[in-house]
Amino acid sequence: MKTKDELLRELMILSPKEKAIIIEELIKSLDEPDEEIDKLWMQESEARIKAYEEGHMKSVSVEEVFSKYKKT
Repeated sequence: MKTKDELLRELMILSPKEKAIIIEELIKSLDEPDEEIDKLWMQESEARIKAYEEGHMKSVSVEEVFSKYKKT
């Protein structure tokens, strides 16, 4: 098996299009479902909805959120 550095040296000679295809496939390989993470996010979202419905959390408009990050 090639080392990371050997593989990177070989990949660097590829065309930009070929590099983009490889990058896309690598990113896809990282985006596999994880049932445990999905379960945790479901619990978190349900807890947030409950907190909102019980008045423990307020909503904020998307405009308000984005205004914090706009350049002035």
